[in-house]
Amino acid sequence: MANERKLSGPTLIEQVLSESLGGPRKRAFLATMQQAVPWEQLAKPVRKLYRNDAGKGGRPNVSAVVMLKCLLVQKWFGYSDPQLEEALLDSIAVREFVGLGQGDGVVDETTMVVFRRRLREAGLTTQLFDAVLGHLNQQGLIVDEGTIVDATILQAPQGKKTKDASGEVKDTRDMQAGLTKKHGRSYHGYKAHIATDVRGLAKDYRITPANEHDSKRFDELTEDETKAKYGDSAYMDKHRKKKLEEQDIFCGIIERRVRGQGELTAEQKAHNKKVSKVRAHVEHVFGWGWQMGQFVRARYRGIRRNAEDIGWGLIAYNLKRSVSLTAA
Repeated sequence: MANERKLSGPTLIEQVLSESLGGPRKRAFLATMQQAVPWEQLAKPVRKLYRNDAGKGGRPNVSAVVMLKCLLVQKWFGYSDPQLEEALLDSIAVREFVGLGQGDGVVDETTMVVFRRRLREAGLTTQLFDAVLGHLNQQGLIVDEGTIVDATILQAPQGKKTKDASGEVKDTRDMQAGLTKKHGRSYHGYKAHIATDVRGLAKDYRITPANEHDSKRFDELTEDETKAKYGDSAYMDKHRKKKLEEQDIFCGIIERRVRGQGELTAEQKAHNKKVSKVRAHVEHVFGWGWQMGQFVRARYRGIRRNAEDIGWGLIAYNLKRSVSLTAA
């Protein structure tokens, strides 16, 4: 059984100070998330990653709940590892939310790196994403009226070629990333393909090299959808449209002109107008991601690490948006 470190937690004085110091919106948000997230449910599989038995010695690990809260605080506020460590040092509200008292120290940068590696090696991010999705579904927040798919580019450093002392050429570029063009501009990196429900809650995701066409992941991300599938014109394909019609699934993909067609028909324009109102909800996840720096660039080298990063970004987004939808 995992031997978790015992924390003193915030004292009464610290709780009083938390109520009188710092930004009221941050305090209110963290207080809401404290109640809204099923912390113990999420922590249960995480605890299995630790095997340090108190009877065999060794330093106790930081509580799984504390580590999950730290990870989500990073995503909710766009903190890097050093910024999180700083927030845990100087923000009473963040310390109280995480569960640290003044005598408990902080979760440092190295601890966060090791924790993410544990999650990645165990493949837990997808499992926890599904657990959060199941939690939201039980609350009736996932609307079963269709699936919207969209993609965005995550830029990675271009890298450069250098020669070592022996004259051997070394390339610092991320070799798992891909090169693509959009609106005449070249991009090197990855693509985040995201599927949401019709209110913008993320239901699934895939990360690919940037040179993979958007449409290749559309069918995979909407495989279980039986009512309606939405997407922009990049996903329009006559064979896909015909197949959806045969399956009696509404084809909510934006129509585009075909070769030789001067302009869209009145029917196509009406279809696009109707579909665009629904498709707009996918912008909730991308808008939040861009604001937090989540969908601006690839934070890591390699597709697996970036997939884990996007997965946690979507977990944080879903939990935050669920609060807004519940209030609404």
